[in-house]
Amino acid sequence: MREDTYDVLRIKNQLCFPLYACAREVIKQYKPFLDSLDLTYTQYITMMVLWEEKSLTVKELGDILYLDSGTLTPLLKKMETKGLITRKRSMQDERSLIVSITQKGDALKEKAVEVPAKLAQTLKLTPDECVQLHGLLNKMLD
Repeated sequence: MREDTYDVLRIKNQLCFPLYACAREVIKQYKPFLDSLDLTYTQYITMMVLWEEKSLTVKELGDILYLDSGTLTPLLKKMETKGLITRKRSMQDERSLIVSITQKGDALKEKAVEVPAKLAQTLKLTPDECVQLHGLLNKMLD
């Protein structure tokens, strides 16, 4: 086989690698802002969903966040220990676990509201480029 046949295997030619590396870098940029909230990145995105939805099942939460229950269960236990959420069995279906935001968790929103603007200052993108990238990434997820 010709050597250029393997060009498709070069890391510089892969879409997955810059997506992976950028995701890691963006999450790393969040860390100092989230440390002041005592949240990990995964806890932060969970809180964003709960600030909006207030209460939903673990399955619904996992579907929104693209996380499985094996990842969510220990995460939610830690968040419950912090007093940010409660977890209760559904009265309609005992197999379903309902996750609800607490008053303390909802109050954290006041501090978190500054995080997106602080993060935007660390990115090397214009506001228009951020909107364009957001649209492209959502198109891929759909």
